[in-house]
Amino acid sequence: MRIEDFIDKVICGDALDTLKKIPDNSIDMGVTSPPYNKRENKKGWLVDKVIYKGATDNLPEEEYQKIQIEVLNELYRVLKPGGSFFYNHKIRWERGVMLHPMDWLRKTKWVIRQEIIWDRMIAANLRGWRFWQVEERIYWLYKPEDKNIIGKELKSKHALLTSIWRFPPENNNPHPAPFPIALPVRAIYSIMDEKKGGIIIDPYCGSGTTLVAAKILGHHYIGIDISEEYVDYSLKRLKNYKNEIKAVEEELSRHVVRKTFKERKERGEFVGRYRTSNKKEVKSLFEYFEDESVNA
Repeated sequence: MRIEDFIDKVICGDALDTLKKIPDNSIDMGVTSPPYNKRENKKGWLVDKVIYKGATDNLPEEEYQKIQIEVLNELYRVLKPGGSFFYNHKIRWERGVMLHPMDWLRKTKWVIRQEIIWDRMIAANLRGWRFWQVEERIYWLYKPEDKNIIGKELKSKHALLTSIWRFPPENNNPHPAPFPIALPVRAIYSIMDEKKGGIIIDPYCGSGTTLVAAKILGHHYIGIDISEEYVDYSLKRLKNYKNEIKAVEEELSRHVVRKTFKERKERGEFVGRYRTSNKKEVKSLFEYFEDESVNA
């Protein structure tokens, strides 16, 4: 099949089966959050147990990880060399045993470029077996181009947002575990920058958050979900995408830098904790970051 057969569609089907039909090296980047395999038995005081429409979240852990490796390797195949994929997951415990996403990510073909902490600012379970877990992980996965595993450097206006992303989960959404639109917007805009017309994929698109973010940012999208209900909701949300432009603009407003590192160096201003280009007095870190960014 041609990539044109998938562009700007929300496909109801199994992620792995659908990915196998997509041509090699045809997609620019992607963002997703798969079902976490929480076994449908995890319930906190604030958050009820997660039940997905039309899908199970209760697989033997070995089988779950095997499927995730296969899906991630198919994503690696369909992304263009130099492409990035942002994979949202979390640390889980089953009968006291920690299950970490790194357990299966290191078994994929991807280069794990960075581990980002998503500070959700709210705990799902307020019991005291452990310190309240308010964070999830976002893994920036990279497909090397010409054996370059480092990749291109981010612009300062994106990199200054740091490796801790702080925003709450989305409310008023029929999906049991939606991430906020700011998350895919930050990922897509940081990689694609001002480029338009890319192809963004989400193989577990759920309520369509990644797809709406891609559309508003001027890109094509490919969504996959096994649930007819979530596919229908995604299509309605895409139709009414203008309702979410304000939230996207709010995230874009955070990608601002007043002075680049190069400009600071040329002017003999702060460029590092121990060194300046002309021995002038170093500003405090507080002053530096206040001047470097807006709402970072």
